[in-house]
Amino acid sequence: MTYLIKPHLHRTYPTVRSAKGIYVYDTDGKKYLDGCSGAVTANLGHGVQEVMMAMNKQAEQVAFVYRSQFTSEAAEKLAEALSQQIGRGTTYWTFLVNSGSEATETAMKIAIQYWQEQGRKGKNKILSRWLSYHGITIGALSLSGHPMRRARFVPLLEDFPTISPPYCFRCPYGLTYPSCQWRCADELETAIVRIGAEHIAAFIAEPIIGAAGAAITPPDGYYERIYDICQRHDILFIADEVMTGLGRTGKMMGLDHWNVQADIIALGKGLGAGYTPIAATLASERVMAPIMNGSGVIMSGHTLSANPLSASVALAVLQYIERHHLVQRAHEIGTYLFTKLQNLQKQFAWIGDVRGKGLLLGIEFVVSGKEMVPSDLAFTDLVVTVAQQKGLLVYPAAAGNGKDGAAIIIAPPLTIEQSQVDELIDLLEQTFREVQRRCPGILKRNDDNGSK
Repeated sequence: MTYLIKPHLHRTYPTVRSAKGIYVYDTDGKKYLDGCSGAVTANLGHGVQEVMMAMNKQAEQVAFVYRSQFTSEAAEKLAEALSQQIGRGTTYWTFLVNSGSEATETAMKIAIQYWQEQGRKGKNKILSRWLSYHGITIGALSLSGHPMRRARFVPLLEDFPTISPPYCFRCPYGLTYPSCQWRCADELETAIVRIGAEHIAAFIAEPIIGAAGAAITPPDGYYERIYDICQRHDILFIADEVMTGLGRTGKMMGLDHWNVQADIIALGKGLGAGYTPIAATLASERVMAPIMNGSGVIMSGHTLSANPLSASVALAVLQYIERHHLVQRAHEIGTYLFTKLQNLQKQFAWIGDVRGKGLLLGIEFVVSGKEMVPSDLAFTDLVVTVAQQKGLLVYPAAAGNGKDGAAIIIAPPLTIEQSQVDELIDLLEQTFREVQRRCPGILKRNDDNGSK
């Protein structure tokens, strides 16, 4: 008998016993290679002593104080470290929260307040993209262009998703880069003109699209174009770095690949690296200035925001990333993993695309050519289930039009060794061969259209 609400109420889950490095063990003694860092979260791997020591030390001093009554040395140091490591010459202020959903909602609130403080209260819309995911709370889900996750709650949601994603594999215009001239980016300007810049506070985007698109990666020049459009129309740019931030893509921030700095940044997942619930919204000095000179209050808050225990853990995580050069490591190991995944693609005709940067890589599956896998096949679920049976954890993702389409994310801890990448690839190949055996319909349709 269980009283715990799990993701699927009629499914039996293994019970975790322990975890170390990139491996997780259940109570039956089975070993799993964590090929997706849980939910692209356990960036340092499991059981890192430096982080646990920081946790214990802080717990012995004070675990919780309420942010309206006290600050703490741990929270102050964390905010300073984030500004120094992320800012690249720009000062950022940090609002600490507990999850990525809270971070993106706080970003939305700060963006709207920025204009209110200047007497421009009509600028209160946030534009976003389809095939995006910014969180599961009502505000964050309103920002999200994830059709399957929006479906049940549409009556409660704002219509923020407006423009197409930079989805080169399935270009909405049927064009190819670079001759496309970033048509998908220019769609933002079209939307702004139609709605009116006087109504728009900000545009939000994941630098590399995660759960809603399996590491959809824009072409060079895309974000430079987006940022220019935002600047010219007096609109703030919010980067949702919840999944991409803190080294995951082989740069400190995902947006660093395009040499663009956001006005507001949402962080999560890798900030606590799975050791504690913590996330953050970072606002640039430009954004903070009118608030500092106006009300002097950011209208947001949560009971456990900036608690010393979580702040000290996140600070230890940042220090570990820097000390062990994990950003560069993610680039180097990620390049090796990407090549291995491309080799797998040649073996299975139903792998349509391999994409991503660093150790945030996506695999999109197809029926034939670029035909989307029908949702009624539940193909992603089959791949994830078979992988777990083989001892490999991978992350399910949407693709295609957000309803039809199938994909997974491969995102192991940044500490993975090259030999462990080889082990991951071997388990993934075993998974694909078993899926091919269980789902011959897709194989047949690909064979009929020629295999790779």
